[in-house]
Amino acid sequence: MFFAQIKQVILEQSPQQKIHLLDDLYNRFMADELPLDEQPSVDRIPVPGRPAQPELVHPSQVARRKLSSEQGRIALIHAICHIEFNAINLALDAAYRFQDLPIDYYRDWIRVACEEAKHFRLLEQRLHQLGSYYGELTAHNGLWEMALKTQHNLVERMALVPRVLEARGLDVTPGMIERLREVGDHDTVQILDIILADEIGHVEIGTRWFKYACQRENLDSQVTFIKLLKQYDVGYSKGPLHTHARKQAGFSDQEMDALTS
Repeated sequence: MFFAQIKQVILEQSPQQKIHLLDDLYNRFMADELPLDEQPSVDRIPVPGRPAQPELVHPSQVARRKLSSEQGRIALIHAICHIEFNAINLALDAAYRFQDLPIDYYRDWIRVACEEAKHFRLLEQRLHQLGSYYGELTAHNGLWEMALKTQHNLVERMALVPRVLEARGLDVTPGMIERLREVGDHDTVQILDIILADEIGHVEIGTRWFKYACQRENLDSQVTFIKLLKQYDVGYSKGPLHTHARKQAGFSDQEMDALTS
């Protein structure tokens, strides 16, 4: 029952209905009204539910404009809004994809999905305030592509989705906040402050379950993380890293050195 409910939420196309179903799933699961399935069965989900818009394009084709203009700020907010929508599906998929873990694992990722939904709502409201809407501009699908690459292995999923792709938000968000503050967009700054604080916790959850998965397979977590960075070629070409946030999220100095080398 629990995993079937998660799948229903992942496949829902409407963002508003997806969030409604997610809220119901969270409340029922936390109230122990949705027990874990005794004989779980995973059906592969190659494409999560999403609205017809935004149009998905190559990352190089996604609109970018200077933040000094309102259209530039709309483009930035739209891009982050799309990331947060994808993050809902990613957190749910982490719970759905791996069905042999302690119940705390599922509590963690359902809670993360709900917080990503909160972020999406805040950004969508901000787009409406600026006369835009989610889906007006183009977006890309890089986050889900990595989910598919790591769908068979918990170690790789926890290493490369929360600890690489999502953790990049820890590094770039402070700079976005500063630039938005400079142009006087304090409403968006307030939203990004909330997102940054929550995302440290999300990446820490990824770190915790990455270490659990490594321990389960008798792997050294630090050595394994650095090996996967090279295997998937997902290190950084340039910094800087937000080292304080990353340390809060469980990164070692050696891991951060590997990200920038």
